[in-house]
Amino acid sequence: MYLCLAHVLGYRFRPLGLLVGLCGLLTACGMAPGEETTVPAAEPVAFPESLVVIGDGYPASGDPCRRLGESAVTSNWLDDSAVLVGCPGMAEAKALGGTILGADGPIAIVSVPMGDANAGLAAAGSAATSAPAATAPATDPIRGAGGMESACHERINEMTSGEVIGTQRIEEAESGVMIYVNVRTAQAPWQCFGSREGVLDQVFYGGDEGAL
Repeated sequence: MYLCLAHVLGYRFRPLGLLVGLCGLLTACGMAPGEETTVPAAEPVAFPESLVVIGDGYPASGDPCRRLGESAVTSNWLDDSAVLVGCPGMAEAKALGGTILGADGPIAIVSVPMGDANAGLAAAGSAATSAPAATAPATDPIRGAGGMESACHERINEMTSGEVIGTQRIEEAESGVMIYVNVRTAQAPWQCFGSREGVLDQVFYGGDEGAL
């Protein structure tokens, strides 16, 4: 390429009659007028089937990382005080600021703290002995009447022939809400994932489906 440019510069001050030769020289050098060099887009890294992927991006929709649900790979890493996330590269995992726990193939698995989600529970428990607990407001899109929790129970009852016992816990994060539900005869809780606005998105069993 440098040799071709040197020939082009050599023609710079020659008569205009040599333009035809100049164009031929540019074509031979692979520098056709108007031609642009394009770089093919990198193929996205596929998450293995051994991971339960939740949502379309973490911490925001469209981001390369994904929130992970309970599976044989992640069961020992689940923590009520953190969100388990899988990223297609170590750089993306480190950018979340959590603790990198390991990897499953090309996917790095990181635990991202949710903050002190249990703050104030002790005080609330002591207050309950002296005053009745306040009911959730009807406008709560998660716990209120007709909210995501109710829709979650209904969906699981349909899938398990009415075996729902009740909610085990609810985890709220920036990416969405996860509801864990105890089901009679199930060895692990069922899980519902949806938006913070109360829109139910996914319902799945959190344990080994062969044990159902």
